[in-house]
Amino acid sequence: MKSSGFFIDDLYFPGMIYALTIRSPVSKGFLAGMICPELPESYFLIKANDFVKNELADFHIPILVNENLEYIGQPVAILAGPVKSVLEEIANKIYIDTNDEQPNFSMEIISDEDILVKRDISSEKIYTDYFETVISGSYATGIQDHWYSEPCGALALPGDDGITIFTASQWPFHVRHSVAAALCWNHNKINVEATNPALSLDGKIWYPSLLACHAALAAKLSGRPVKLILNREEDFLYTPKRNKSRIFIQSSLKEDSIHNTDISLSLDLGSRGIFEEEIIDQTCLGALGVYRHGSYNIKGQGIRTNVPPQGPMTGFGMSQGFFAIERHVSLIADTLGQDPAQWRKNNFLTDNRFAIGSNIKTKIPLPQLIDRAAAIGDYYRKWASYELLRKRRKEDKWEDQFSSKREPLRGIGISTAFQGSGFLHNDISGNGNCTVELCLEKDGSLKIKSSLAYTGTGSFDSWKKLAKDILSVEPELLEIVSSTRDAPDSGAGSLSRNIVHVTGLVERCCNTIRSLRFREPLPITVKRSIKTVKAAGWNNDKINLEAFSNPGWGAAVTEVEIDPDSFIPYVRGIWMAIEGGRILSTDRAKLTVEQGIMQALGWASREQIHYTDGEINNVLLRRYDIPAPSELPPMYVDFLSSNETASRGIGELPFHCVPASYAQALSQAMDHHFDKIPLDARDIWTAANLKKEHIQ
Repeated sequence: MKSSGFFIDDLYFPGMIYALTIRSPVSKGFLAGMICPELPESYFLIKANDFVKNELADFHIPILVNENLEYIGQPVAILAGPVKSVLEEIANKIYIDTNDEQPNFSMEIISDEDILVKRDISSEKIYTDYFETVISGSYATGIQDHWYSEPCGALALPGDDGITIFTASQWPFHVRHSVAAALCWNHNKINVEATNPALSLDGKIWYPSLLACHAALAAKLSGRPVKLILNREEDFLYTPKRNKSRIFIQSSLKEDSIHNTDISLSLDLGSRGIFEEEIIDQTCLGALGVYRHGSYNIKGQGIRTNVPPQGPMTGFGMSQGFFAIERHVSLIADTLGQDPAQWRKNNFLTDNRFAIGSNIKTKIPLPQLIDRAAAIGDYYRKWASYELLRKRRKEDKWEDQFSSKREPLRGIGISTAFQGSGFLHNDISGNGNCTVELCLEKDGSLKIKSSLAYTGTGSFDSWKKLAKDILSVEPELLEIVSSTRDAPDSGAGSLSRNIVHVTGLVERCCNTIRSLRFREPLPITVKRSIKTVKAAGWNNDKINLEAFSNPGWGAAVTEVEIDPDSFIPYVRGIWMAIEGGRILSTDRAKLTVEQGIMQALGWASREQIHYTDGEINNVLLRRYDIPAPSELPPMYVDFLSSNETASRGIGELPFHCVPASYAQALSQAMDHHFDKIPLDARDIWTAANLKKEHIQ
C-alpha cells in the first residue's frame, strides 16, 4: 500500500478500534494511583508496566508515566476500544490520584538538577585592550506552535509477521527502534509507513514515535488495528513547541568593529532533554552570527521546567540565536549612527571559518547578498528617508505624532544568516545515517528507495528531474519505496538533509546506473551512503563539522508601516536574496522559502502563546492567529546565480532572517529598540505611551 499523500485520518481497516490518552492533571508530583470504572467488553486500559521497555529509543522519555509526573498533559495511560464517544465518556470518569510537588516554571536555576545541558566556550585569543564603546542588550523569543495540517497520530496494523505503523514521522527508523524496544520484538517485525507530514517544521521528528508506541501496544494486546489521533486541542496544548530563549550579548568595540563579545543564553527545554546538545550548540553558533568578534566567551544553559519537552523546531535553536545577534548588531549600527546594512558588510566573517571549528569551502557571499536584497527592496533609499523622518520626529519630541498632524510610521530592516545541512551531533539512533538505493528494472522503470521519501516537500520534483535528465526515465515510470521494511535507513528528515544529502545520493546512484546500463544486464541495483567525519569542535566533543562546511546564505529586507491611530503594524514587503548552490527546481525552492517566510512572520508578529502555571490556556487556542494566505505581504525571493554542482540548505533561512529584520523595521519606525518576539500592536502601543510620557 502506498501512503504518499494520505493523512492518517484517511486510513481505515476492518475491525479497527480507537485509542485516546489519559493525561496528568498536575505539573509535578507522584502518581499515587488511578481509579477507572469497570470497562465494557472490548475496552481496555494500558499502563506503564504493560511495556517491556517504558522509554523511547535513545531519549529518556517515558512512554507512559510510571511514577514521576513532570508536566500537565503527560501521558499516563492509554484507553482503547471500538467507539470514540464511549472512550471519551470513560476517560471523563477516570480519576488520577497524585501527590503534588512544587513545580518550576521559570528559567531561573534553583539546583543542578534544573540544568539539562550547558556550555562554557571561549575563543583561543582574548583581547584586553582599551575599548572605546561597550554595547549590551538582552533578547528574548517566545514559543511557537507547529500547527500541523493534521494533528499528530499513529495507526498500528497487526499482521501475521508483525505490526505496520502508519504515522507522519520525519524519522521512520526511530519509530521502528522505539516500537521494537517497547514491545521487545525484533526490528524486522516492525514496518513503518510514513504518511503525509505536510508542513511539519520539524515537530514530527520524535513525537510520532511516542504515539506509535501507544498504538502498537494496543494493537498487540487487542489483535486489531488501532488508530490514535490527537484532537486539535490536545495537539495544541501538549505537543512540543519551539523553545523560548533569553540571550544577553555584550560587545566591546574599537574603531566601529567588535573586539570582544560575551554571550549568556538560557533556553527553556521543558521537562526532558530532546536533542539538547544539538539545540544548545546550534543556538550558540547562531548567536555569534556571521560576524568577526575578535574574541568571544559564551555561557549557555538549557533549563528543565515543568512544561512538555520543548523543541526541536526549524533550525534547532539557531533561529533564536540569530534573532539575538541580528538585533544586537543593528543596535550597534544604530548607536554608531551607521546604516545597519553597511555595518554588516564591513564586519562579516572573512577568514572562511566558523567559530565552531568548521572550514567554509566557498567564499562567503554576504556583501553580494546584502546588496541584492537591498536592491530588490530599495533598501538604501528607504532607510535613508525613514532615518531622516525618525530624526525629525525625535527633534520635535514626537509632538506631531500625538496631534492631528500624525502620519503613518514607516521603517525598514535588514538581517543576514547562514544555515547548515545536517546534525552536529549525528549519533542518536542513526539520525545522521543516509543511505539510498536505486534499481533500474528490465521494463525501464526506476525504483528509488529511501525512508525519507515522503518526509520532504520538494524531494519528488528533484528526483523526477534527475531521473529524467540522467537516465531518461519519465515520471510515470518512477516508483518510490519508503517503508522501513523495503527501504534503507536515510536518517532523520530535518536540517535540509533531504534536499542536500538524500537528493545528492539519488543523483550519484543515477550517474552510476548510467555508466553501467550498457555494460551490464538489467536490472541494475545501486546503493550509496554518506559517511560523516567527526572532529573536535568547540566543546572538545566529536561533532560533524561537515554540517556547516558548505552552508546556505541569506539576507532579508522587511519594510513595515504602523497605523498612527491603532498602532497596528502592516508589512509592506519582504525581500530575500539567497545563495543556495545549485537549485534543481526554482519554483519549488521559492515555494519553500515563501512558506518559511509566512511561518517566520507569524512567529515574529502574531503567534501569542505562552504557558501559565504550566499550561496553555484554551483561550489562546481559540485566539491563535497565523497569517492566512490572503493576509500575506508581497514577498520577493531571488537566488544568486551559482556554478556549483552541489545544493545547499535554504529552508531555515527565513526563520533565521525575517524575525530580526521585522523587529528592526519596527524599531526604526518607532525610534524604539524592540528586543523580543512576538511583537504586536500592544508592544508598539507601550512604546508610544513611553514617548507620550516624555512629552508630558
